[in-house]
Amino acid sequence: MAEITLLEAVNQALAHELEADARVVLFGQDIGANGGVFRATDGLQQRFGTERVMDTPLAENMIAGIAVGMAVQGLRPVAEFQFMGFIYPGLDHILSHAARYRNRTRGRLSCPIVYRAPYGGGIHAPEHHSESTEAIFAHIPGLRVVVPSSPARAYGLLLAAIRDPDPVVFLEPKRIYRAVRQEVPDSGEALPLDRCFRLREGDDITLVAWGAALKETLQAADILAESGIEAEVIDPATLKPLDIHTIIDSLEKTGRCVVVHEAARFAGLGAEIATQINEYAFDLLKAPVQRVTGYDTVMPYYRLEDSYLPDCERITAAVRNTLDYPPGGAR
Repeated sequence: MAEITLLEAVNQALAHELEADARVVLFGQDIGANGGVFRATDGLQQRFGTERVMDTPLAENMIAGIAVGMAVQGLRPVAEFQFMGFIYPGLDHILSHAARYRNRTRGRLSCPIVYRAPYGGGIHAPEHHSESTEAIFAHIPGLRVVVPSSPARAYGLLLAAIRDPDPVVFLEPKRIYRAVRQEVPDSGEALPLDRCFRLREGDDITLVAWGAALKETLQAADILAESGIEAEVIDPATLKPLDIHTIIDSLEKTGRCVVVHEAARFAGLGAEIATQINEYAFDLLKAPVQRVTGYDTVMPYYRLEDSYLPDCERITAAVRNTLDYPPGGAR
């Protein structure tokens, strides 16, 4: 079996659900004839036709709203926004309607929608093309927020998202679209939503990261291991609702935690994770939870992009500071 990229895994999952479920429809700007800006939907319109894979105008508000109408009438739409930075015109439909229909109709209607968007920096893109604003969507009751970090998880989580009866914001870290390859059987087997994935076992410290930031986090764990520090690495994958139980289970071994994310620091999801740890597992902590994040500024253009993104040096420094708490010796 050939190894495939995360991008190809997304395509494989979409094709599987189009084949398996006649209710599934795809639409978005340039996703049909051109196969999308990153070619995530390459070949799908030719295979399934223009009634199942549809090009739309450049109108994100319309894309978000049409998905709501389709979903409440029994379809399972998968709507693509070209970049996360272009999703904001559609926020009213996503936050005010898709997220609320189950509550608004007392469970009579739900919105089985997947809103897909490439997100994050690292590809030398211009302004609005490198957003990491997942915390906006995680704040909204009624929405799931899912971020895959490998081809296998992209395939399995996207299947689960399409089959879910409620709206899912599915954010694809474009920096690793083609950076990792794995064998991914087209088995149709979904991965569980709302569960963390433990990617590496360790007893000294817990590292929590998602999306493209996992690449540097795993590299940092390898570097730390060379000096005898064994880090446990956890990928939340579903950011909302958060599986805090797996993180706390890890803290029972390690007692220390560093959270890594690309998004800006203030009110990022790292703060939420740290707060939940303080609320539910304070007695397990041997040191305060630390965060390694983007900065509280607009993502810079490509010459400064690498300085903005969390790297191995910043992650390993945070780990060593956490292990050295309190500085200089005993409490």
